[in-house]
Amino acid sequence: MVNAAHASPSAGAVRAQPPEPGLPTAAPAARPRLSLWFRITSGFLICFLLALGITLLSYYVLLHLQTKLHFLEVADTLVLELQQARRFEKNFFLYGTNLSDALAHVHTAQQLLRVNAGQLAEVVGAGQVQDLQQELGRYAQRLEACGAGGQTGGGEQRPRAEVEADLRRSGAAVLAQGLNLVQQERQAVARMLTLAKQVPIYYLGFLFVVMAFLAHKLSRQILGPLARLKRFTRRIAQGDFTPLTPVHVYQDELYDLTQAMNLMLAELQRRQDILMQTQKLRALGTLTAGIAHELNNPINNITLTAYTLRDDGQALSEADKAEMLQEIINESDRLRGIVSNLLDYARESEIAMEPLDLGSLLRETLLLVKKQIKLAGVRLELDLPPTLPQVYGDRRQLRQVILNILINALDAVAREGEIRVAVFPENADTIALAITDNGPGIPPAILPYIFDPFFTTKPPGHGTGLGLAVSQGIIARHGGSIRVASEPGQGTTFTVLLPVDRRAAAGEAALMKAAL
Repeated sequence: MVNAAHASPSAGAVRAQPPEPGLPTAAPAARPRLSLWFRITSGFLICFLLALGITLLSYYVLLHLQTKLHFLEVADTLVLELQQARRFEKNFFLYGTNLSDALAHVHTAQQLLRVNAGQLAEVVGAGQVQDLQQELGRYAQRLEACGAGGQTGGGEQRPRAEVEADLRRSGAAVLAQGLNLVQQERQAVARMLTLAKQVPIYYLGFLFVVMAFLAHKLSRQILGPLARLKRFTRRIAQGDFTPLTPVHVYQDELYDLTQAMNLMLAELQRRQDILMQTQKLRALGTLTAGIAHELNNPINNITLTAYTLRDDGQALSEADKAEMLQEIINESDRLRGIVSNLLDYARESEIAMEPLDLGSLLRETLLLVKKQIKLAGVRLELDLPPTLPQVYGDRRQLRQVILNILINALDAVAREGEIRVAVFPENADTIALAITDNGPGIPPAILPYIFDPFFTTKPPGHGTGLGLAVSQGIIARHGGSIRVASEPGQGTTFTVLLPVDRRAAAGEAALMKAAL
């Protein structure tokens, strides 16, 4: 049978954690409302406005470029007409022909200039267009004068060479002005094209900076609080129900989530307090019932024996009287043992801590139950490695724990059963002592209660139900724990986990280093 136990998880006081330093803790009324939706929408709106701005700027550049290209087309046509007029002008001086063709091209140029004067003025200025018109008019007059035989407006006859020189100068001047306009406009068009190519690049760079800033800002305002809430949930999972102080500058959705979680924590704390109170009352009831049951039997035996001695003492022989007195003494010792176990469970006795070899301690303890094991016909298998790290503990109390578990295993197995005891390193910091029996196992329904005080499946008089409860308290004071694994019909394994004595390990390492 198993002396069952399991200490109910104690719900201690929740550790209050101070608010994180450097974070605002203003009251809700002092925080302006600025939702995440508004901030995200504002970020997208800024990007949209930037895109709209670059679109409008590109549209303006294209319109301006279209105007300049139209002017360039007009200027090219004007220069072409002037060049044709100059070519026919040369033919006139060389061969005396094509004067009318020259005049026709000049008149075409004048007409082109008059029709597009407004647009040209917007591009190069009204003064420059007016100068070109005047110079073109003088050139036309000189061509017409050549057709009139070189006469001036006053009817005076001028020498041919002089008329030819004036005409050449005037034609060269008007052509130079036209070419200058074309050159200026070509340069302006080139600048506009360069700007049209640079604007998208500059915009992409600026947009990247803006988006990086917005992403950084929003990630700090969203991902940072989310990470903090994640840490907060881990604290809740560990049983810390300290409310989370809002750190948001604004009241937003994350702030509302924090407040909702605080309300949830308050409700969880309230329900846990109710549960703790219920568990305390249940544990108190179990403890009271266990004490009453365990004390009632020996007290009844003592009372009955005492009444018998009082009422029938004269008729009893000395041997019967001695037997009854011995029974009273035995029951009193039983009462003393119950009270002693209860005190061991209820209070922490003094611990004489020292470095211990768990293997040696196990061998010493097995000697104490060697006779019981032999009488029960149980086969004991011991598995001890040659070397083990030392543990730091109280020899007497750890021996008591091993004895309690071994006796439970002996009670659980049938005659000719098997018990296996093994000691092995659980990891670099923990030594494990596993005691396995092939008994009937512990039913799952009672497994959670095997460490409760006075909980036992043994018949009355065969155990107080405090053995495992006391053992768990001892191991907990040593910084360890007890694990239980059991399958009905397959047996049970109790595993005691104890921390390695780091001071002894450090000393051995120092000695080895010195020896090297």
